[in-house]
Amino acid sequence: MKSNVWLFIIALFVVSCKEVVTLKNTEEDTYVKDNYSKQEVEIKMRDGATLHTTIYTPKDTSKDYPILMQRTPYSSSPYGEGKFKKNIGPNIHLMREGNIFVYQDVRGRWLSEGSYENMRAYIPNKKTDKDVDESSDTYDTIEWLVNNVKHNNGKVGIWGISYPGYYSTYATVDAHPALKAASPQACIGDFFFDDFHHNGAYMLSYFRATSLFGTKRPNGDQPIDTAWYSLPKLPSEDQYQFFLDAGPLKNLNSFFQYETEDTPRIGTKNMVDDFFWNELKEHPNYDELWQSRGLIQHLRNVKSSVATMIVGGWFDAEDLYGPLETYKNIEKYNKDNYNTIVFGPWDHGAWSKRRGKNIVGNYYFGDSISEFFQEKIETKFFNHFLKGKGDHNSGLPEAYVFDSGRKSWKTYDSWPPKEIIKQEFFLLDNEVLGIEKGKETRIRFISNVKKPVPYSEDIKSVFTPRKYMTDDQRFAARRSDVLVFETGVMDKDLTLAGDILAKLKVATTGTAADWIVKVIDVHPSDTETHEDMQKHLKMSNYHMMVRSEVLRGRFRNSFSNPEPFIPNKKTEVNIKLQDVFHTIKKGHKLQIQVQSTWFPLIDLNPQTYVDNIFKAEKDDFKTQTHTVFTGSSIEFSILKP
Repeated sequence: MKSNVWLFIIALFVVSCKEVVTLKNTEEDTYVKDNYSKQEVEIKMRDGATLHTTIYTPKDTSKDYPILMQRTPYSSSPYGEGKFKKNIGPNIHLMREGNIFVYQDVRGRWLSEGSYENMRAYIPNKKTDKDVDESSDTYDTIEWLVNNVKHNNGKVGIWGISYPGYYSTYATVDAHPALKAASPQACIGDFFFDDFHHNGAYMLSYFRATSLFGTKRPNGDQPIDTAWYSLPKLPSEDQYQFFLDAGPLKNLNSFFQYETEDTPRIGTKNMVDDFFWNELKEHPNYDELWQSRGLIQHLRNVKSSVATMIVGGWFDAEDLYGPLETYKNIEKYNKDNYNTIVFGPWDHGAWSKRRGKNIVGNYYFGDSISEFFQEKIETKFFNHFLKGKGDHNSGLPEAYVFDSGRKSWKTYDSWPPKEIIKQEFFLLDNEVLGIEKGKETRIRFISNVKKPVPYSEDIKSVFTPRKYMTDDQRFAARRSDVLVFETGVMDKDLTLAGDILAKLKVATTGTAADWIVKVIDVHPSDTETHEDMQKHLKMSNYHMMVRSEVLRGRFRNSFSNPEPFIPNKKTEVNIKLQDVFHTIKKGHKLQIQVQSTWFPLIDLNPQTYVDNIFKAEKDDFKTQTHTVFTGSSIEFSILKP
């Protein structure tokens, strides 16, 4: 299942959000080559496998420098003598002031030897020479670097976005003594809650990403430097219609089958399934496979000698669970560690860009927000721990967070802030959202599997959608299968600061259902329209999605042991929505939308209980009538005025 090089390069840019900085003119394109020397080495791990590593060292050898490294499954290219990256490091400031930058292909990818495992399981306790994981590979790499790279000052930092962010987190567990600073950014934490699943629902939007992590190398464990990993090409630009016509997930198996030589000596061909697709469809529940690969539960082993700065975007459609849970669990289990969090108004990895305007989808948050982060936060963090005093007094706050409603940065000495209270808003009759619980009634809607609710009014064939995280939700509010509950116009600001818990009471005529809750900021009619909005939209009455989440109903009591609904029985379903920091301003309204399909962001639930939705048959898919009981509530973390 090969594709051309350019398709894969585009795919890598979207998935990994490599830390690219845009230089102003062509003369600056040679900055790295003019100021850094490059060498490529093979570093031997404790089990004998070698990992391909590229090292950029300042040509100015009059002083020693810290090492800043990134480990990646997305290639440390360009490979070969005389071939340089145009930009290196987390940002332009750290590149220009001088550091030793290291990029490494992780085990089993590109020019590194060994077998690749998607989110390789952590091996606790003392490891033998044969017990290897990403922690030991990082440890062995750092040991080699500090002993073999000239002009290093003995201090190492690590950073990365998305999958490289996961490897950055991993580096802090049983860390090498020389590792002093780590910045996991948009870091994956657990594939059952990040990227490929959300609360047990399969993210159909990630369908095309599957083969990037599951296509075996054609020559076994031997390195390969060509674009082998590929994206399946969909035959339609209308993604909604394509997946609707495709039907059950089992009908998509052919997209993840490719030819391999079974016996090279005689050239026999064999059709082989993509191994990650096989894992997804054979492990629909949170079983031992997924549990063993989750990293969140191992963060009690983060070394106190490593300062951490977790970075994320409030509107990251791919990795929101990971950075929030990484920060919270390091904080929970490592009270004495230096651990900070930075969250801004970004989609996946956008803080690494230098764009001037900060826009997510149609929503404008301000100018030079990413540039501010790079210069005043990220650079300051690494310099303090790698070049400065290295103590806990870095001059940075515990939490640097952007209020996406007020469009301004705030700082706190904890996250969530200590000054929060819990406030319930109840779903009431007549589309009302109020703070007083009313008499219980039933609100019914028909969930038609042939006409599922789209996640956006603007759906096309994309790798993973991003703009929908701030999309205008008026198109959904006007559907009969989306329930709407709304406050009156706010007479004062209401700041949501922390996690959200939807406490639904529901019923269904079927035995299975998904439940989706969306938090909406309804703007006043006189809100000014920004020039970069899509031309058919206006900010007047804009229904901005602030947060949303799905729970596959079968997992309402356990992600490991699913269970059907009893038809027509009132059932409690609690959905945790990830943290927000957003002010519903005076003159705005707070709205909640509840629905049961979200297509093709997530796969279609048959609404008839089956053991494995990846193997559901066409006849399993049934239209059902769902009920939401008034008295259901949304519990917010509210910042005291």
